[in-house]
Amino acid sequence: MPEITMNVDRLENVISVFGSFDENLRLIETELDVRITDRNSELVISGDAERTSEAERSIRGLLTLASKGENIDSRSVRYILGLVKNGQDDKVGELLSDVVCITAKGKPIKAKTLGQKTYVEAIKKNTVTLGVGPAGTGKTYLAVAAAVEAFRDKTVNRIILTRPAVEAGERLGFLPGDMQSKVDPYLRPLYDALFEMFGAETYNKYLERGNIEVAPLAYMRGRTLDDSFIILDEAQNTSKEQMKMFLTRLGFGSKIVITGDITQIDLPPDKTSGLKDAMRVLEGIQDVAICRLTASDVVRHVLVQRIIEAYEKRGGAPSPGSGIPSPSRKKR
Repeated sequence: MPEITMNVDRLENVISVFGSFDENLRLIETELDVRITDRNSELVISGDAERTSEAERSIRGLLTLASKGENIDSRSVRYILGLVKNGQDDKVGELLSDVVCITAKGKPIKAKTLGQKTYVEAIKKNTVTLGVGPAGTGKTYLAVAAAVEAFRDKTVNRIILTRPAVEAGERLGFLPGDMQSKVDPYLRPLYDALFEMFGAETYNKYLERGNIEVAPLAYMRGRTLDDSFIILDEAQNTSKEQMKMFLTRLGFGSKIVITGDITQIDLPPDKTSGLKDAMRVLEGIQDVAICRLTASDVVRHVLVQRIIEAYEKRGGAPSPGSGIPSPSRKKR
């Protein structure tokens, strides 16, 4: 049976790659059908010749991530295994290379997948960026991180976060409290990201000064937004008219990031998603980037990735109100 012997040093990196009770090595063994034996400062990998080579490349990729301070978990292992199987393990060194933003607690925010890295680079280079992909791919979180960094660098004077309150519809006025109380539930994910980046005290200070604005999409009508970093979240729930209205708010010195998941459209079946329409209309336009993130870019629990892949494999037909379009809606 073919064997590969790896010399490993930097004990702290090795411990991180092995995982608790060698769980990461066991995962590699299971996925590739190989056997990995630890002999002091050496790892012996035995099994099919091609699989042992993939295991060695996977472990070297994980050691590279560990050397950059990344915590190695099952998600990291599965992602590196995917890169190796696709012949992209030479790009592992590109991951975690750039810090998008530092949170209030000093945590560096970095792109964890190649798709996320492409997305972050697109935001930096283009005036308008569309980030489209399933839940858990970091679309909103990375966009907010980029906005905060641009604000700290004084590239922009304001951060404006908005999303459509589709679920409320015309019933928004019947909800209790003032307007801020009415829309808060729909904007909570944006608040959470800002709190982490700025800290609650700094966030409130900038909010009072008008440097940060969080508002429903309807409030964007009739405005021209200069020197601002504007994020439209949950854009799959905009109509074509709303999307056009939003895009034409762009002013001088501003940047727009639009995020959404076209598999979770909550609009009535007879309405076309503004995000899907914009992806067609804006394709190929200079200074506009369309980034398509996939299930492989999911950075939440591994089960989230499996759920997304299961739905993609089945091809739809979920129950009404699940937020995932039926096959008839996909034909639009």
